[in-house]
Amino acid sequence: MSGIDDVVLNFSPGSMILLNAILAIVMFSIALDLTPEDFHRLRRAPKPVIVGLISQFIVLPVLTFCLVVIMEPSASIALGLILVAACPGGNISNFITHRAGGNAALSVSMTGVATIAAIGLTPLNIAFWGGLYAPTREILQQTTLDPIQIAFTVGMMLVLPLFLGVQVNLRFPEISMRLKRPLQWLSMTIFVGFVAIALAVNWNFFLQFAGAVAALVILHNSLALGGGWLASSIGRLSEYDRRAVTIETGIQNSALGLVLIFAFFDGLGGMAVVAAFWGIWHAVSGLGLAMYLSRTVATR
Repeated sequence: MSGIDDVVLNFSPGSMILLNAILAIVMFSIALDLTPEDFHRLRRAPKPVIVGLISQFIVLPVLTFCLVVIMEPSASIALGLILVAACPGGNISNFITHRAGGNAALSVSMTGVATIAAIGLTPLNIAFWGGLYAPTREILQQTTLDPIQIAFTVGMMLVLPLFLGVQVNLRFPEISMRLKRPLQWLSMTIFVGFVAIALAVNWNFFLQFAGAVAALVILHNSLALGGGWLASSIGRLSEYDRRAVTIETGIQNSALGLVLIFAFFDGLGGMAVVAAFWGIWHAVSGLGLAMYLSRTVATR
């Protein structure tokens, strides 16, 4: 490995704890919009969620692997793309789905279900697809990648806050109503500030290598959105649900990706730059798509 594959970004243990806490707060604030009935409703009519899970955890990783094989990026960049594709939907997907005139309730529920599924599917996808490609397999062989530890990390940062948020919403709905919007804005503001500080500390590295990943991330994100639209079209979902699945597939939890990169890959440069750029770009592309889709009312 050379160049970007040798770069390790500056990230202190204290910063790691802060990022974990921010991600937990973000997930908790999302869960304040959920009740057990949301999950029961999906059990009675599971098709949109099943299509969404297939889109997120099968279609997107397959498209990502094809992109990596065709474009042959640097090994750490390739593994960064694979890792981001293995993460569940991002926390801003619910807001963007609402702005796009899609099924926001489905989006929130998909975030919850995908978050739970990520305990097993995220480490499985990283190991499987990363192991199929020789350059990324070399990184994985040099890394102590414990699927149980990844599952534990995902569970503590995402699933536990999800469970607690649902319980607060169920037992203390008035408190939930007062908390959810301020918490969502606060957590997002803190997260944006955190990313800005992390970029400032590693600014020279970011400037040096961002150009190497920008086009790939934009193409990757376009494939994610297109894959979500294709999967939901093949699944014959209504346009209302299709918008939710499309955005949920195209908005990945890159914050979780950063946590995994610094926890298990020592902040490997190419991976971290990919996840950081994804975190910026998917918000831009998602909001742009939402503005376009909001011009028409989705059929249900």
